[in-house]
Amino acid sequence: RDGHAKREEPGPMIFALIGALTIGLSLGIFGSGGSILTVPVLIYLLHHQDKVAIAESLGIVGAIALISAIPYARAKLTDWRTAILFGLPGMAGTYLGAWFAAFVAGYVQLFVFAGVMVFAAARMWKRSGAGATTTPATDPKQRAAMRIAAQGLCVGVLTGFVGVGGGFLIVPALVLLGGLSMRRAVATSLVIIALNSSSGFWKYLHVLDSLNTTVDWRTIGLFIVIGGVGSFVGKAMNDRINQAALQRGFAIFLVVMAGFILTKESVKLLSRPADAVANVSREQAPDGLAHAAPSTMERRFSPRDRAPTGATRRRGYDLGWRHESRRPDNGPTTRTE
Repeated sequence: RDGHAKREEPGPMIFALIGALTIGLSLGIFGSGGSILTVPVLIYLLHHQDKVAIAESLGIVGAIALISAIPYARAKLTDWRTAILFGLPGMAGTYLGAWFAAFVAGYVQLFVFAGVMVFAAARMWKRSGAGATTTPATDPKQRAAMRIAAQGLCVGVLTGFVGVGGGFLIVPALVLLGGLSMRRAVATSLVIIALNSSSGFWKYLHVLDSLNTTVDWRTIGLFIVIGGVGSFVGKAMNDRINQAALQRGFAIFLVVMAGFILTKESVKLLSRPADAVANVSREQAPDGLAHAAPSTMERRFSPRDRAPTGATRRRGYDLGWRHESRRPDNGPTTRTE
């Protein structure tokens, strides 16, 4: 490739902007689902590298969740006690989970991501058939603070490791274990998502810096603006949807997205053995030919592994690989151990 960045095709960008609007709608209606949409949009439409997309998703969803929480708070639907007791331990857990994520490959995170989505969908579907529209018998003030804090910490660790806002984990926890109605759980989850995402985003910036890459701030800003508009529309739709139907729709949505991610990442993973065989062949080549082929320590990059548009063209390897940095003019390559 030459050193000049190619102009992005309008088709994927248009779909990405539609995706940003849908992200806001999802957060406004379900109080979750933002990152479930954001990560696939950034990876499969804008071709951002896995870990970069995960970091950007936390920044985007955290900001949109904060915007989405405003109308719910004005309607006095937010349970602030639960938000604080759940959110503060969740922030600590998210930071820890994001730190641990630096030690695994991006596709591992996505597989875990999809698995937890299916589990949450099953629990939400079961709940929808068990009186979802009724008010929980347990009064929120009687719930043990330690129980809520423990839930927040566990969800935070998963949130940080998977790299999502965590709404699809938080909403079921608030409904099934916290005793909140679906609508109050949605309102409260938005505050918790904003807290958890801010903690995870901050940690991921350090993780990406260690991998010699960065986020695309222009993409983050654009998604926040469009998604913020969608969140207000989603809030208006939430007021007109039956809560049982809301939970069933949420469960179906999770299963569909989990299937999509598992399919895409499985195909990607199964294609890797061929590359490994090719690298072994190069290693066994005569000395006179070995210098003409990439070393086995060099990893093949797909288009998604390029640095985001507008950022310095830097490539980060997973932990254990060398870091490679390229200047914008495609000049000599420098490596650091």
